Amino acid sequence: MPTSNNYFHLHLVSDSTGETLITVARAVAAQYANVTPVEHVYPLVRSQKQLDRVLDEIEEAPGIVLFTLLEKDLVARLEDKCKEINVPSLSIIGPVMQLFEAYLGAATTGRVGAQHVLNAEYFKRIDALNYTMMHDDGQHVDGLEEADVVLVGVSRTSKTPTSIYLANRGIRTANVPLVPGIPVPSQLETLTRPLVVSLHATPERLIQVRQNRLLTMGADTSSDTYIDKQAVADEVAFARKLSAKHNWPLLEVTRRSIEETAAAIMKLYTDRQRNRPSD
Repeated sequence: MPTSNNYFHLHLVSDSTGETLITVARAVAAQYANVTPVEHVYPLVRSQKQLDRVLDEIEEAPGIVLFTLLEKDLVARLEDKCKEINVPSLSIIGPVMQLFEAYLGAATTGRVGAQHVLNAEYFKRIDALNYTMMHDDGQHVDGLEEADVVLVGVSRTSKTPTSIYLANRGIRTANVPLVPGIPVPSQLETLTRPLVVSLHATPERLIQVRQNRLLTMGADTSSDTYIDKQAVADEVAFARKLSAKHNWPLLEVTRRSIEETAAAIMKLYTDRQRNRPSD
């Protein structure tokens, strides 16, 4: 196997943005802790001339080749070259398209980047992202009723990145910090439309994240209540008590990635939508 010093070359060739390839490749590569892929990403490969450069680079740094190409001539040439230089190659969408075609009894349209067309779903995501940026960290609380999801939690529970991730999935998301001694906005306590989810982490995890945050800012951490063990424990207790009072679902994020947290929230949101009586 052509690996050296615990790394290998991974070539990702796409006729569109390459997002699908990158997601799949990284999901698989993450299962191999002892080797690291050196990614070579080639988006928007739609001509023989563009493919020439790709083939030259694959030959210079042989490794696994994954691709999402629809043009048959490009696919054939890429596969032939990989066979010639003895490197493995695989179409990520080819087998899936064959399965769809067999089941649906219809050929594909062959439209490159069809998933990125400016349709209603695209503009829904843009609208959600604009809304989320305007309603980050407790801003514009008068507009919270227009949200699909409102995230609450103490500082450093990943409210903002989770909100942005959800917005990129078309879910209008606001977030509001919970701070002991500061009353929550009255608008938050009277919401009827949005799903309110309370994000929680252990005091130990919060202290660790906050310390790292302060260090990157060059702040003095010697006498800061922001990372005081008892003060942080009180914050967590306050947030849990408030969430219980309002019957907000609690979501533990201590050992969750942003993606896992967002997936759990989307499930809560979908279940809630499904169980709601139709208007």
